[in-house]
Amino acid sequence: MRRLLPLIGATLLIVGGAFCAWQAWLIADETDAAERTRAAQRQAVHDLGEAYAARHNQLMRALADPDVATGIDDHVAAAARLRTLLPATSAIEIFSGGLDEVVRANYREFGYAKAAQLMAALGETGAPLASSSMHGGERRLTVAEPVNVSGSVRAWVWLEYPFDDIHQKFVASSPPSGRLELRQGSGRDSLMLDAVGSLAGEITPEGQQVPGTSLYVFAAMPKAFIVIPHSEILAVVLTLIGIGGGVLLLWARRRPQPVVETEPDEVLLVDVERKPRLPPASGPTATKVPASKPVARAAAVTLDPAIFRAYDIRGIVGTQLTADIARRIGQAIGGLMNERGLREMVVGRDGRLSGPELAGALSDGLRAAGIDVIDLGAVPTPVAYFAAFHLGTGCAVSVTGSHNPPDHNGFKIVVGGETLAEGAIADLHRRIVEGRLEEDGLGTWREQPVVDAYVAKIAGDVSAERRLKVVVDAGNGVAGAVAPRVLEEIGCEVVPLYCDVDGTFPNHHPDPSDPRNLGDLIAAVHTIGADIGIAFDGDGDRLGVVTASGEIIYADRLLMLFAQDVLARNPGATVIFDVKCTGHLRRIIQESAGVPLMWRTGHSLIKAKMRDTGAALAGEMSGHFFFADNNRWYGFDDGIYAAARLLEIVAGDLEERSVAALFETLPTSVSTPELRLPMEEGAAFRFIEAFRASATFEDARLTTIDGIRVDWPDGWGLVRASNTSPALMFRFDADTAKALERVKQAFRQRLLAVDPNLVLPF
Repeated sequence: MRRLLPLIGATLLIVGGAFCAWQAWLIADETDAAERTRAAQRQAVHDLGEAYAARHNQLMRALADPDVATGIDDHVAAAARLRTLLPATSAIEIFSGGLDEVVRANYREFGYAKAAQLMAALGETGAPLASSSMHGGERRLTVAEPVNVSGSVRAWVWLEYPFDDIHQKFVASSPPSGRLELRQGSGRDSLMLDAVGSLAGEITPEGQQVPGTSLYVFAAMPKAFIVIPHSEILAVVLTLIGIGGGVLLLWARRRPQPVVETEPDEVLLVDVERKPRLPPASGPTATKVPASKPVARAAAVTLDPAIFRAYDIRGIVGTQLTADIARRIGQAIGGLMNERGLREMVVGRDGRLSGPELAGALSDGLRAAGIDVIDLGAVPTPVAYFAAFHLGTGCAVSVTGSHNPPDHNGFKIVVGGETLAEGAIADLHRRIVEGRLEEDGLGTWREQPVVDAYVAKIAGDVSAERRLKVVVDAGNGVAGAVAPRVLEEIGCEVVPLYCDVDGTFPNHHPDPSDPRNLGDLIAAVHTIGADIGIAFDGDGDRLGVVTASGEIIYADRLLMLFAQDVLARNPGATVIFDVKCTGHLRRIIQESAGVPLMWRTGHSLIKAKMRDTGAALAGEMSGHFFFADNNRWYGFDDGIYAAARLLEIVAGDLEERSVAALFETLPTSVSTPELRLPMEEGAAFRFIEAFRASATFEDARLTTIDGIRVDWPDGWGLVRASNTSPALMFRFDADTAKALERVKQAFRQRLLAVDPNLVLPF
């Protein structure tokens, strides 16, 4: 064998050197190809941007035409004039400045994509972006453009262009290697519109935006068969190592070593190192075990204070939220629990891909603080709240990004029956920053299924007297694993839509408060002849409802129906609603022998007010509903339970009316969506203080618990500082379109009197 060592060493030296040289050449070639692909991506963005800019410039010149500018209030005539000036357009429509006709439209007939684009443009402060949509099986490029007169939006022009020239310019940018993708939206899970080249590598996580549009060009870099890491220097190092190996082999031949025969050591199972993080104890009497041995960590941590919101903790995974930060949040929560004499915490998570890692790290932190963790697995947020009652802990954390994009996540926290908010959330931040975290605790961990108990609890309390056909759209959120079971158990026929849990949300965003996300549900209800459509957000604590006729029943009108039902059994009870709800709600509650109480927006704040007042029911415009009547439920926000209560009401209607007919008995109004004006950090709160101090509204009732809400007999308006982002938020509601415009004008005058430089979104 010693005689063969030189030959083996020489062979390895030659083969290894040749292999490393080949890999280095491939790496260099791949680098050049990647740069060519990036150049093609930049060129595509430039060419598409120029193509759209040419169209937009033509539009601006057309809007400046005297016949168009002076006659914009005659929508039909102005649109006809624009069509002669812009012959390349496929369609042109003009709407009022407040989009009142869009608010009142039947979206199924009007078009969901068009309505969503117009309503989104109404809330934007910058120039609206062009986007793509399908029309008659063909893709088009559409844009909503405001027409400004005397500093305010007088009208909106909606245009539709053919997509052909965009397609042709994109195809012409095909790279010599690699692949380009044209997508609508900035994420990799966005809608792909076109692709050129061959997919030889992984698509880049971020695309380049085409100016003036919501289109993005993504690139997939060509990838050679690289075995060693991408570094020419490392290739040279490996070559030298191979040479050294050959020399050593030759040296080994010249220095024969004595052969020592040894028996291999027997490896015993007890000698294998184990991680103690997840001790799978059975039953509630799990034995105390040490938490994971702490890894050496820096005293300071890069912690973005923006993730500590007014109602919960929320941020982008990988940047604002990491496993290390989640562990520290667990330690901070554990420290708070210890101070209150609490020892057990239930932990659940939604269906996001980052959930298992963040929930595990949070549990590590809780256990390091000496807290026993009960792991519920993937469950809706209300199931985690239920478990805190059912298992007697009084404490729960739901690891969830709620209705936010797939790369977001966060924590909704209950300690001792209190949902942490505002100062309590800020206290957790201070504990982490100041390093006041407990590390040497002996918390246990055990798994505990609770979904069966949750389903049985609701089914034992709620019953549908007649069998309703219900379409359930969970938006691929975690509610899809539970809600169909609940509604079937109470006696409904359930047709699931997007109920398979997928943390990438491949079909639509899991936010039922946005009409754009309800189109598939409305179509499904219509197609199968269902009685009603139910939608949930990403973690199941919010509810959306559509009727068989395609009407969206917004949360404040749902709350009217719930209030009538609850107050029939509990006359004199308090019903809480947030400042964004319709003005008709107060009257409906009073006529039903209830006590109306308007309160601040935020699920945590609403729950705290329910505890203070003993309210039997509460609701928010966002779709959160809170039942605490006759001890039937626990007072936390639960979209699944709210859906069951709604179906109980509908099925128990003595006249057996349709859902739409049932709601026709309730008052309606004309309203805007929530409008947003971004501002610098802290500026929104300073503005609200100045506005509150100076603004006066004659013959109106002012409410200042959350911003400034002004109620007239026939309408109301609201301006408030957002608690989740640096922005002013507006909403307006009135009995008629004329009254709505009067309310908006009253706010315009007084807002601009405080700051004439405001660019108002209405």
